[in-house]
Amino acid sequence: MNKISSKQIIIMSLAVLASAVIQAFSLTSFSVPAGIYPSGITGFSRLVSDILEDFAGIKLPFFYMYMAINIILAALVYNHIGKLFTIFSVLQTTLVSLFSSFFPVHHILDDPLLIAIFGGLINGFGVSLALTNGASSGGTDFLSIYYSNKFHRSMWDYVFAFNCTMIFIAGMLYGWEIAAYSIIFQYVSNLIISKRHKRYTHQAIIIVTKKPQEVIDSIMANVRHGITKIKAKGAYKGDDEVLLYTVVNAFQT
Repeated sequence: MNKISSKQIIIMSLAVLASAVIQAFSLTSFSVPAGIYPSGITGFSRLVSDILEDFAGIKLPFFYMYMAINIILAALVYNHIGKLFTIFSVLQTTLVSLFSSFFPVHHILDDPLLIAIFGGLINGFGVSLALTNGASSGGTDFLSIYYSNKFHRSMWDYVFAFNCTMIFIAGMLYGWEIAAYSIIFQYVSNLIISKRHKRYTHQAIIIVTKKPQEVIDSIMANVRHGITKIKAKGAYKGDDEVLLYTVVNAFQT
């Protein structure tokens, strides 16, 4: 694995910036005004913020909670996932929090169904922009990477159960129409993300090299994965080679 170039860093930074602007716009212009809850930590932060304000009289803007939860999760899994990936993901979530606090909350559309559909489209595009450029929107993505690396299986069922529980609570407290529109928002958003990036999946990587230790050191410096070494011989020249085999998740390919 080669060290990432300055050009790649700039591209990733610009993509994360654009992703944060788009996601924050989706939240302040679609999700928040309509009372719709996105999936994952974003929706969880909004729901807890609304419950605290409406039932306990505590006004805690959701973006502060969103940023705090993501920083905590990043700190917990930092040593188990790609460091650069973690840094840019934390940057993305921090920027979303900042932009959400500055952008005015206002209605662009009045029809809740259109809000759910177009809000989901915009949110999904924003999140996928980060995912396809070496970062993420944090939250359940952090947990899914840690879980998949440790147990070598998808965490999707747990993420789905988490979102279902959140929507059920929102429906009980704020009405089932809000829950229904939240489902539409989440479905459209996740549909866009899944079309542009395969989250919660694994990919096997096979490398044939004459310098196995250099490759291993480079991989281990970026991601923590077991690597299998197998002695091999080239069929054409008969040179001794080493075959390296490892499995990584979609965020690390």
